[in-house]
Amino acid sequence: MNEEIFNLSIRKFLKMVGVKSQHEIEQAVNKALAQGVISGKDSLPVSVNLRISTVRLDVKFDGEINLE
Repeated sequence: MNEEIFNLSIRKFLKMVGVKSQHEIEQAVNKALAQGVISGKDSLPVSVNLRISTVRLDVKFDGEINLE
């Protein structure tokens, strides 16, 4: 295995996930605000599941997104 290629590939994947996730979260939150589903002062529980079935990786990350 080429460690440099492996690490660059992981970083590229994580960057893509980070950028796209932020965009999706922003759109969902703005829509929920416009519809009155949430207020601008909420704390939103969030979770992400990371799976790589080939190597039997299945990890859940929990956190919180604060709007104020």
